[in-house]
Formats: sequence, structure tokens, C-alpha cells
Amino acid sequence: MAKKKEVTVEEKLRALYDLQLIDSRADEIKNVRGELPLEIDDLEDEIVGLNKRLSNLDTEVENLNNDIASKKLVIEEAKTLIKKYNEQQKKVRNNREFDSISKEVEYQELETQLADKKIKEFRVKIEQKNAIIETAKENIAKKDDQLKHKSAELEDIMKDTVKEEILLVKKSEEYAKLIDEKLLKAYKRIRTNVRNGLAVVSIDRGASGGSFFTIPPQRQVEIAGRKKIIIDEYSGRILVDGALAEEEKEKIANLLK
Repeated sequence: MAKKKEVTVEEKLRALYDLQLIDSRADEIKNVRGELPLEIDDLEDEIVGLNKRLSNLDTEVENLNNDIASKKLVIEEAKTLIKKYNEQQKKVRNNREFDSISKEVEYQELETQLADKKIKEFRVKIEQKNAIIETAKENIAKKDDQLKHKSAELEDIMKDTVKEEILLVKKSEEYAKLIDEKLLKAYKRIRTNVRNGLAVVSIDRGASGGSFFTIPPQRQVEIAGRKKIIIDEYSGRILVDGALAEEEKEKIANLLK
């Protein structure tokens, strides 16, 4: 059975730094987009909420108009009864019948007055809700304009970067497979915890990238030896020597052309 080739520390360091370069470039693209995707999501949510509110207001106005129509029917029915009772009063034979009919007429007149009062109240409410509806429509129109503008802005950015981003995602997955699971988890954890997502950095002028603390000469020799994974005690990042970094930068730059 063929023996599986052992991956050297140097190969691991190169794979890690390659992955870092690829992920850093993806980060740059995301930074160019900035907060636009989140702003677009927020605007879309706001518009959905405003449209729902507008729909509810339209329903409320419709219900109020139905209430007005109902009260108008009450008034028409009352007028019909009043007319009927007035005709009956002309044919009464005694005062008791006259008084009884008069009370019915009085009751229907009160019903008419009450219905008129309710109609006026409903119309005031409709007027108020229509004012709110107009404001909501104006807000929706403004939000729609903002959404179109930001979506167009994002689309322009995406046109320039979408192909590269797809390639970066693919290459990030490929290079991640070259790194053992434990080391990959450490890389991802460091990326999450440090500024700018830089988990693997090279030595620059005797200090690690992202740190102002000088690395002792003996430590620098160990890093340049590429015999073990070395973590910067100040920044918590994985360290690689400058020569390796330059070689991998050129390789990845050619890869992403």
C-alpha cells in the first residue's frame, strides 16, 4: 500500500499564507461594497412594512365607507318609517294611538340624528386616515428611489468584481482543503478575532504585520527556518518570513489574473 506523502511545515505555511491572500482579497471586495447590501436589505424590509401598513389603512378606510353606507341605509329606513307613521297619524281614532305613533316617529328621528352623527365621525376618521395614507405613499416613493439608487450602485460594483469573487470563493475552498482540519480551525478562529481578518502575516522590518513589537533575532531565524508553526505572542497571528510571503504573493497574483 502506497504511503501517503507527509506535508512539510513549509508547505503548510505556504498553503496558509496563500489562503490568507485569497481571503484578504475577498475581504477587500466586500469592503468596496461596504454597507450597501445591509442598507438594501433594510430598505426592502422598510418598504414591505410600509406597504403592509398602507394595505391596513386602505382596509380601514374601506370599512369606514361601508359603515357610512350602513348608516345611510338606517337613515333611509327611518325616513320611510317616519313617512309611514305620519300617514297613520292621520287615521288614528284616539289620543292614545296618536301618542304611540308620535313616540315611534320620535324614536326614528333620534335614529336618524345618531346615524348622521356617526357618518360625520366616520368621515373625519377617513380624512385623517387618507392624510396618513398620502404620507405613507410619499415615504414608500422615497424609499423606492433610495432602493433603486443603492441597488444600481451595488450592481455597478458587482459587475466589476463578481467574476473575481466567484474565483476567490473557489480558490479559497481549494486551498482550505490543503490544510489539516486542526490548523484550518485555528486559522479561522484567529481571522475572526483579529483586526482586518489577518490570521497569517509576514515579518516586516523585524516586526510582525499588525504588531509594533520587534521579534527577537533568534525568533526570526526560527521563522525563516520554516520548521514549525510560530504564533506571534503579541498579536496572536501565525508568522511567516518575508521571502516566503513575497513568493506566495507573486504566485497568487498570477493565479488571480
